Amino acid sequence: MSSHATTDTGHDAHHDDHHHDPGFIRKWIFSTDHKIIGLQYGITALLFLAFGFYLMMVMRWSIAYPHQPLPEWMSWVFTDGWKARWLQDGKVTGETYNMFGAMHGTIMVFLGIVPLGFGAFGNYVTPLQIGAPDMAFPRLNMASYWIYLLGGLIMCGSFFLESGSAKSGWTNYSPLAGFADGQIVNQWLAGQTQWLVGLVFLITSSLLGSVNFITTIINLRVRGMTWMRMPFFVWAMLVTAFLLLLAFPPLEAAGIMQLMDRVAHSSFFMPSGLFTKSEGLADLSGGGSPLLFQHLFWFLGHPEVYVLLLPAFACVAEIIPANTRKPLWGYKSMVYSVLALGFLSFVVWAHHMYMTGMGAAVSTFFQTTTVLISVPSVVIITALLISLWGGSIRFTPPMMWACAFIPMFGIGGLTGLPLAFNLADLHLHDTYYVIGHFHYVVAPGILFGFFAGILHWYPKFTGRYMSKTLNHLHFWPSLVCMNLIFFPMLVQGMAGFHRRWYNGGDAYLEKAADGVNVFGQTVAQHIDLNIIMSMGAWTLALFQIPFIINLFTAWKVGKKVENDNPWNATTLEWATPTPPGHGNFLKEPVTYRGPYEYSREDCEDDFLPQWSAPRRLDPAIAPGGTESKPVAHS
Repeated sequence: MSSHATTDTGHDAHHDDHHHDPGFIRKWIFSTDHKIIGLQYGITALLFLAFGFYLMMVMRWSIAYPHQPLPEWMSWVFTDGWKARWLQDGKVTGETYNMFGAMHGTIMVFLGIVPLGFGAFGNYVTPLQIGAPDMAFPRLNMASYWIYLLGGLIMCGSFFLESGSAKSGWTNYSPLAGFADGQIVNQWLAGQTQWLVGLVFLITSSLLGSVNFITTIINLRVRGMTWMRMPFFVWAMLVTAFLLLLAFPPLEAAGIMQLMDRVAHSSFFMPSGLFTKSEGLADLSGGGSPLLFQHLFWFLGHPEVYVLLLPAFACVAEIIPANTRKPLWGYKSMVYSVLALGFLSFVVWAHHMYMTGMGAAVSTFFQTTTVLISVPSVVIITALLISLWGGSIRFTPPMMWACAFIPMFGIGGLTGLPLAFNLADLHLHDTYYVIGHFHYVVAPGILFGFFAGILHWYPKFTGRYMSKTLNHLHFWPSLVCMNLIFFPMLVQGMAGFHRRWYNGGDAYLEKAADGVNVFGQTVAQHIDLNIIMSMGAWTLALFQIPFIINLFTAWKVGKKVENDNPWNATTLEWATPTPPGHGNFLKEPVTYRGPYEYSREDCEDDFLPQWSAPRRLDPAIAPGGTESKPVAHS
């Protein structure tokens, strides 16, 4: 056993003996322990992700087989009454497709990926990595989780309302969202209104969490943990917290104003002179601006991309050094890049709005900033790639996912560059190209990073490894299926396939026979890709089963870890007992060096943890200062 590894896992048997047992409800339900709250966020987010994935599978059936009813294996979850209301002869209608599409995007982003990355990984790992006993405000942390859960249940519960859930897209643009479900007498019981109520709760939860993270990271760092000794993971969480704190309030204000438009007949976003086919000239006070809502939404929307992305970057940046046995290349440049990403993410939002008719000067500004924001992302990815070069790579289960994250995110990033320019966006806007680009970033990109993180820290919070065999059954089919789903979207998008065709473009096939109808012929050439993508999606769902089995069975039957630091890593979370008990550390740790000291020539082992005290310190330098010179360690 390495001399730097902490003691055997049996040593924590008495770690909590002096603490009374709070009972199941207090410990696992209404807990103020950041570790339990992190697990609550993680399990809840995975359940929401599974639900959002199911909605997507139904949508893919409608796209691939628009004239066939849903098969029993897909429709069994619906009651007969629900099927009679929302399916036509068992087939998905345009209205149902819109409802599932709006909720799929909302659930995956606001209820799945953000809580998994920031809420779960952030809560569990951040205090451990800075040597803190808990978050700065434990009760606020608990409240943040329960407000998040309440918002998610309100949103998903709207499926059972008379109106169904929201149908105006995950962006909820006015005036469409202002008119939606207008037939419902009590607008508070309309799905579109419940979406807004749930959104307000979710944003409130994120704001509480962001304040907690910022305070914790600034104030609760252990002795010796200077800014440039913080792991990259902590830097990423700090920037993510600031993004949430600064970008979410405008959307919360927009959500409340749109809620007032619906229930109090205001016109913050409802313009004068609106005419609808069913009601004629709308009876509105008018004078509102639909574009104002778009600005407020996308002012959050693009920082939100980095709220999704930075936790995945953070996970991968911790896994690669531990599995290459060499320092993270360009640590400082990565830190400065993540800070630049945070700043630039606030000045690119209108590239989502080129179609609104902005002038040449404004569009040029946003084209420039959009290209600029790709630079720090490239710096981070390049640093991760160079970190692999010359390393003694161990292809552990988390390392497989981390290595796959880099090219998958690379494809997502590169396909986004054409969308930075308004000329290209005129053609590609609202096509499947945009869907393919965004999902390459989010699905095989961000989610691969999160799978890596789960496998990496699972031994810390359970004391057991996840199964390598089940991981292989999960990883390789997932890698293939992700590309089968999203790469054809890029091809269809360049051919002009619209992202909101509930029948996959089937209506244009009749026009293909017309020799002069070029678009109809184009649709006919590429429509069969719908079946390939849908088959890929359903196969992907099948191969998530090994992960689910692995996640819940390894807790009891997985191979036990040999010690508290099974990966021989260098950051402070591996100095805790396994699993960490109340207060996390047996004694207050001290940080003596940077976070990625691997393969030092002056060290007997191939890693030198942050908490390992040097044999000799310059008397003029306090503990936690820099070492006077490299000295041998045993």
